[in-house]
Amino acid sequence: MIPLPQPTALLWFRNDLRLADNPALAAACASGLPLLCLYIHDERNAAIGALGGASGWRLNLGLRALAQEIARRGGELHFLRGAAEQALPRLAEKASAVKIFWNRRYGAEEIAQDKQLKALLRASGREVASFNGALLAEPWEVATKDGGPFKVFTPFWRALRANLVPSRPAPPPEALRPAPWPLDAPPRTALADLALAPKNPDWAGAFPDPAAGEVLALQRLHDFLDRKLDAYAALRDRLDQDATSRLSAHLHFGEISPRQIFHAVSARGGGDKFLSELGWREFSYHLLFAFPDLASRNFNPRFDGFPWRRDEAALTAWKRGRTGYPVVDAGMRELWATGSMHNRARMVCASFLTKHLLIDWREGEAWFRDTLADADAANNSASWQWVGGSGADAAPFFRIFNPVLQGAKFDPDGAYVRRFCPELAGLPNSFIHRPWMAPPAVLAGAGFEPGRNYPAPLIDHDFARRRALAAFEQISGGGSA
Repeated sequence: MIPLPQPTALLWFRNDLRLADNPALAAACASGLPLLCLYIHDERNAAIGALGGASGWRLNLGLRALAQEIARRGGELHFLRGAAEQALPRLAEKASAVKIFWNRRYGAEEIAQDKQLKALLRASGREVASFNGALLAEPWEVATKDGGPFKVFTPFWRALRANLVPSRPAPPPEALRPAPWPLDAPPRTALADLALAPKNPDWAGAFPDPAAGEVLALQRLHDFLDRKLDAYAALRDRLDQDATSRLSAHLHFGEISPRQIFHAVSARGGGDKFLSELGWREFSYHLLFAFPDLASRNFNPRFDGFPWRRDEAALTAWKRGRTGYPVVDAGMRELWATGSMHNRARMVCASFLTKHLLIDWREGEAWFRDTLADADAANNSASWQWVGGSGADAAPFFRIFNPVLQGAKFDPDGAYVRRFCPELAGLPNSFIHRPWMAPPAVLAGAGFEPGRNYPAPLIDHDFARRRALAAFEQISGGGSA
């Protein structure tokens, strides 16, 4: 007599690469069934699977760390490649998976895929359960008095905090009970064969932060609480200081949960400014859920008529850190050299592209999506629209950052510029952010020749400001934003 196949549970990892405080994993373990842990690399669709280069590199590290943590507890992380709508139902059938678990995603295409999969799996008699593993509150749980989405951050964060009682973070399971891989299931692939990490050339080989995973994420959180939290509000914008948490990539890939951060900071006390930054992340997801085309359409339709310029040479100069404005160039070179960028530099660089160069914010969003290791659909699109003036709770378009003043304020000794623009290292602090204004004797002493070893400014700031304001007048009817 042929024995009946043993029922199993299936856990589908996505952007939740951790074992602690993972509600889908906790529910899968509570089922008492042997467990198949799965990651599906679906690269057909830019909104679901296709990654920027830096994000792919970082995902590879996170998956490797997750596989090691699962193995330490007796389990195994399996990798599949292809369309989840095909692979997941087929695997569930071959593995006799009677229960399937995952944590939710919030992009429109992702939601549509999850709904389709739920329908397919439930039609075959299987239980499917999804959970909130990424946010402090679901986007539909925070609404205005009339039931609509918030469009301004402060009342959103106030409403969320007033009703926020996030559950205590759950510990990781001590052991996992693995199910065997079915012989006639879809063929597995090795992590290395997903080709997430660059090889020829290995442009990420010099990235300074090659570690990932929830163990490191928790270490960084506690290091931040012990050494940086007290000064965070005062120093978080300083480009020359190591004053930030460095948790953004960990959060994006789900190596740490916002609940873990919220409870740790709240227990420590004095972290309201830092928690509000966590709130901006929540607000970005709130917007993405309510306005699914946030990455492609102006949130404020008035900007549909904005006279953006097509200037490939200027766009290329901006991407390469060759604008002639040291703080802008340092930020863009930091991005290229490390896969990351300080948040203040992100704002200055984004403002320069949209307001000095009048280049569409979508060009910048696409470049950041490809080059940021922590590229996040919600944060990236909401932040670019915010800086560009077209977004929710946006910085007014007429607020145009002066790159020289921004550099002097947030990199007063030029340490950030000297690190990423070493050709400027010999200039004194008084001219490090405006080298074109240095007297000939100073330039000669620094071995610096404007226009030769560093470009002259791509555009004059005062002219750029006047031009940007005139462009805004065309869509504002003479009013202010």
